Amino acid sequence: MESIYNKFVNLLELEDKENAVNLILSLLEEKKIDIVSLYTDIVAPSLNNMKCDTEQGGVCIWKEHVRSSIIRTIIECCYPYVIKEKNKIYKGKNYGKVVVICPVEEHHEIGARIISDFFTLCGFETIFVGSNTPKNEFLKVIDYVNPKYLAISVTSYYNLVAAKATIEKIRKSSNKKLNILVGGHAFRNNPLAFKNSNADMVINNFDDIKKLQKENQNEITI
Repeated sequence: MESIYNKFVNLLELEDKENAVNLILSLLEEKKIDIVSLYTDIVAPSLNNMKCDTEQGGVCIWKEHVRSSIIRTIIECCYPYVIKEKNKIYKGKNYGKVVVICPVEEHHEIGARIISDFFTLCGFETIFVGSNTPKNEFLKVIDYVNPKYLAISVTSYYNLVAAKATIEKIRKSSNKKLNILVGGHAFRNNPLAFKNSNADMVINNFDDIKKLQKENQNEITI
């Protein structure tokens, strides 16, 4: 796995989108890696461990955006493999509907996109809304979508306030019993942020979602 990671990071540092995408897709096609290992051991670390040695701050921001763009393309290309893995294991079973959003002003959505695919892999019906979701508009469609879980991803600590405001508005405005989950860099290793959020559970990784799936095994619909 380490050699794959090093090769992938080298391509990202060269901003070689074509070969980075081809590398990942060939590994999936040849069944040398699965989606969970890819996202957990390759994709996420390549973002979280990015270093910029140049003294020009603007260049570092540029490199971060280019890397994020390449990884976003890779995740989108992985979706058929996500569906294939899900169908192989669960064969049409449905453990509930999940909506994945980021609060207002949260524009980092790659973590939310990964979590969305993890929910899909675990047999949930997943609706990925993405970054900067306006809370008032979202409230209007909760009853229409009727999800079992709402997952809110927050990367920037500055957006914890927006996440809390979204949760409070949902609690006051919706008559539905909605389980609200939170996750992302801003909540990871930060128990106080979760406690203050009024959410039901914090999601840090695939194993946390797998536990939710097991809890819902008695509510399967075909």
